[in-house]
Amino acid sequence: MKQKTLLLKQSIKLLESLQSCWSDDVLVFSHSDKFLRLSLQLISRYTTWLSSGLAARNASDGSTSSPADSEWALSVPVEDFIYVMHDVNAVIGELSESGDFVGRVNQLLASCPIEVLTLVKQSILQAVEPLKELLPSIMDVMIGVIVKRSNEDLKHLKGITATYRMTNKLPVRHSPYVSGILHPLKVFLEGDRVHYLSEDDKTKLRRGSTDKITATYYDMVSEVVNVARKTESSLQRLRQGQQKRIGGSTDASDNIISDTDKICMQLFLDIQEYARNLRTLGIDAREIESYRSLWQCVAPKDKQDSIQF
Repeated sequence: MKQKTLLLKQSIKLLESLQSCWSDDVLVFSHSDKFLRLSLQLISRYTTWLSSGLAARNASDGSTSSPADSEWALSVPVEDFIYVMHDVNAVIGELSESGDFVGRVNQLLASCPIEVLTLVKQSILQAVEPLKELLPSIMDVMIGVIVKRSNEDLKHLKGITATYRMTNKLPVRHSPYVSGILHPLKVFLEGDRVHYLSEDDKTKLRRGSTDKITATYYDMVSEVVNVARKTESSLQRLRQGQQKRIGGSTDASDNIISDTDKICMQLFLDIQEYARNLRTLGIDAREIESYRSLWQCVAPKDKQDSIQF
């Protein structure tokens, strides 16, 4: 199995130490059990270093003190986690059943009974399992920062309410904020480090980021529309009460396009443009559950059943 080039000094040191443990000029065959124990401890320490850093990075309160071995995760830019993902995958590959390390150990212990060789191999493979379990957390760090950056543009949609309470004009094109929603993801995917991610990881990053961004988009749109409808309903009851007191007719206001209608029309234009931007990233908006909810929230009645953009 071809070994990937490692990028982080911690990963390089781990494999150098493991290889040194089982080199011809270091290994004492009669104490092989101790060398195995040392190897497992090295793998465990690497895993602990990584898990501590991820835990510190994901901590909701950044003011809490973090262990010294986790400071690295707080100080590096999120793009550096591409290197982390690359190295962890490489280490896992090297320590897998088909990796060079297990093969080297088995070769050195070839004179041992098959039961011993099996136990040694299982011990190494089992030690790597906690490391594998950290892969989703590494991905979550990258996705989390991308989503947070996207949310800064999404916040601008709340200004739509004020806009359409001050004008009778109907919306004709999407809002400027829409083009910025997916910009952080595009920048990340076009960065000079992204080639260190596997195609599978790039797909997970795209899908995970757009799923969460779209879910936040839906939550914000739903809130804006619900508040607009409640406000509209309150104003309508107030007008009706006033008209009853003066004996006026309510028919004249029935044909006026409400602020809520205008807001929904604008948001409908926005989410269609958003879907087109998703498509440039290879994502079909119709496959995202929260996008379907988004469509149901603002699409006109005659377009509710067919998502077209």
